[in-house]
Amino acid sequence: MSLILYNTLTRKKEPFTPGDPSRVTMYVCGPTVYNFAHIGNARPPVVFDVLFRLLSARYPKVVYARNFTDVDDKINAAAAAQNVPIKTITDKFTAIYKADMGALGVLTPTVEPCATDHISQMIRMIETLIANKHAYEAEGHVLFDVPSFKDYGVLSGRNRDDMIAGARVEVAPYKKDPADFVLWKPSTPDLPGWDSPWGRGRPGWHIECSAMIEKHLGNTIDIHAGGHDLIFPHHENELAQGTCAHGGATYARMWMHNGFLTMDKEKMSKSLGNIVTVHELLPSWPGEALRYALLAAHYRQPLDWSDESAAQAKATLDRAYRALEQTAGIQAANVAVPAAVIEALEDDLNTPKAMAELAALVKDLNNASDADKPRLKGELLATGKLLGILQQDPAAWFNAAKTSSGVDAAEVERLIAARLDARKAKDFKEADRLRAAIAALGVTIEDRPDGTKWRVE
Repeated sequence: MSLILYNTLTRKKEPFTPGDPSRVTMYVCGPTVYNFAHIGNARPPVVFDVLFRLLSARYPKVVYARNFTDVDDKINAAAAAQNVPIKTITDKFTAIYKADMGALGVLTPTVEPCATDHISQMIRMIETLIANKHAYEAEGHVLFDVPSFKDYGVLSGRNRDDMIAGARVEVAPYKKDPADFVLWKPSTPDLPGWDSPWGRGRPGWHIECSAMIEKHLGNTIDIHAGGHDLIFPHHENELAQGTCAHGGATYARMWMHNGFLTMDKEKMSKSLGNIVTVHELLPSWPGEALRYALLAAHYRQPLDWSDESAAQAKATLDRAYRALEQTAGIQAANVAVPAAVIEALEDDLNTPKAMAELAALVKDLNNASDADKPRLKGELLATGKLLGILQQDPAAWFNAAKTSSGVDAAEVERLIAARLDARKAKDFKEADRLRAAIAALGVTIEDRPDGTKWRVE
């Protein structure tokens, strides 16, 4: 089966055909590093990490870039509020972001460019746009001339009035057209800035990604992805300037966007204050459980976040790890990911269906004959690897749950030992009482030939 993906540009599912199968290129818009990433911010890196894994299994080389926006007015405001240099803010939150995404099982992209390392590329691209009469200088600013690009609006499908109303930059008197957007803007002495042909200043948001894409991936890329909120104005503006900077060449063959994460059915955002950060969640939940929860719905659909969704994800992973724990002495066969899983993911990253197949593998492994267990265990692990889960040692998974639960492990072990003594003495009433005391701690025990094992529910 060919890989089928939904293209925002054409508004339909279509076969993925890279320009060069020997070098597939993908760009995902990364964070603006001025604060902690909330769990909604984590959906794109998790979702498109699965796509990166799937592409890497199909093609010999995938160049995946995810950027860091480290020059931005929000960063400037955060630095001013804390009375620290801009770099203090960006270095801190870049490191935190990388650690948090790593905890969610997100692979490190091929390249992670920072905007401030590409100022010269941005200036050159802006100069090209001016030379091609797609941009103009006005009062120290350089703006993209939107009417010069007849296809403006093709990605978002918005009409002109909606696009003007939705633009981030308010209408300024020096604009030729209300829809024109900033490529370069002047900096006051207290703000970060770089020398340019238009004076000391800093780039607009949209030109950053286009310059980084040009340098690391090329003039035309295979996949450009990000959250649904980036379709307009960011990606619309990227498409316009990137196309015009390269003589009309296709900017991205395919555009992909994940749906919003909501909390109580309302879009999660810092401006609304209804956010919970990945950093806050990780002490309470395994990163793998958060990842599973983020993949539980189809990536293009909204996903409502709650502690219940995280708990359900953890319980599902517990069952899978328990099946692996119970087959710890069996060598997994070196087998391919089952065709049903591949078919699900190749159908526009249908992770819910792929996870249903994974759950079926867990059930089959639990009920399998000894002869079938090596193959089924191998298929379960291979599926988990493609989804970015089930790569821990089962003992480590359950021990981490014990540690983070707040349950007194020494007390549980003492009660288990006392129960064992009671059973040996045939004092079954006392053994039952001790079992109930263990259960009251939120712990489930299981008697096995190699001893009593316990886990936190």
